[in-house]
Amino acid sequence: MKEPSAIVAEDEPALREQLIEQLRALWPQLRIAGAAADGVEALRLLEEHQPDILFLDIQMPGASGREVARAAAGRCHIVFVTAFDQHAVEAFEQGAVDYLLKPVMPARLFATVSRLKERIGAAPIDSDAMESVIGQIGASPARSALRWINASVGQNLRVITVDEVLYFQADNKYTRVVTGQGEALIRKSLKDLVDELDPQQFWQIHRSTLVNAAAIDRIARDMRGRMLVHVKGRADTLLVSDSYAHLFRQM
Repeated sequence: MKEPSAIVAEDEPALREQLIEQLRALWPQLRIAGAAADGVEALRLLEEHQPDILFLDIQMPGASGREVARAAAGRCHIVFVTAFDQHAVEAFEQGAVDYLLKPVMPARLFATVSRLKERIGAAPIDSDAMESVIGQIGASPARSALRWINASVGQNLRVITVDEVLYFQADNKYTRVVTGQGEALIRKSLKDLVDELDPQQFWQIHRSTLVNAAAIDRIARDMRGRMLVHVKGRADTLLVSDSYAHLFRQM
């Protein structure tokens, strides 16, 4: 019997590599045939490799996770990867497909691998069943705000909850994440963070800066009359551009 094969489709590089490493440790016989950073690449790899299993991020650039799932229905077993609990609870508990919540915990992945080993000889769910799953995903409540991020600290990957973050600041191709414990870098753009974070918790005060409202210590003005945010527990001051000054008029 040939070794089973899989494709991992996840747009966050650190998460993609982490999942691949965990799979290799938990299921050495599973051949990782390819890894995709977007939906278009996932579709190409699906056609090229005809895998037995597809680990598929729901939120993907290019072709969406839903489009890729439709193309893969009846052809391979799908494990959806999601950061949002409501998707998992409402769409996946039926057992027709499996899911992993980000960040992927080894114990949860072990359970998924065990189920996949049992299903590998059976036929994957067909297009009708997959359409039902996709319909439930589409019927889910509005996407919840981002709850955690993966950030690079030296050679290490650190999981940071958004509540820990004092502020985010654009830094060339990266975004700097500042917490009470230090700093880290992520590849996610500030624009993406604006779309994904709770706007009641994180205020954009400059085109390059998002600040946690709970981390604001006080507001001051410099010698030029510019508004500055002082951050709790740090000596940092963050410039407020004129277009965002209205946020502090009532303070």
